Amino acid sequence: MESLSTNISRTIQTKLVLPPDTNHLGTIFGGKVLSYIDEIAAIAAMKHSNKVVVTASIDKVNFLSSARVGDILTLEGFVIATGRTSMDVYVKVECEHFKTREKSLTTTSFLTMVAIDEHGKPAPVPAVIPETENERELYQQARKRRSQLMKG
Repeated sequence: MESLSTNISRTIQTKLVLPPDTNHLGTIFGGKVLSYIDEIAAIAAMKHSNKVVVTASIDKVNFLSSARVGDILTLEGFVIATGRTSMDVYVKVECEHFKTREKSLTTTSFLTMVAIDEHGKPAPVPAVIPETENERELYQQARKRRSQLMKG
């Protein structure tokens, strides 16, 4: 099976923070952000594997700052490492405060997605080729997390 560039899976989505998405403080619900993260991770994994996927785990989520009503969220997700049937997906969420155009990193996350065949069984996926220094660093982090999970 041919190895694929991270650019094959790279997916970018833009979302507007609306009043129903926020809590009593006017900031976006963490669960709403998680929903967006899960969706973009699935799309990225589907693009990489060319298969239906399921979420096996949300391995790590860092909420770094919040977003408010009217802010614009940009999510970027891509496959950073693979196993036989699983894919480690990195997702970052940036917030743009539309009045000031100031941007900030709001969330980073690592998820494991599994490719599924037509019989509902795990299916093999292509390896991934990290191309940039950042992608190589994320690839190494994913390998380290995977080995720690196997030990523990």
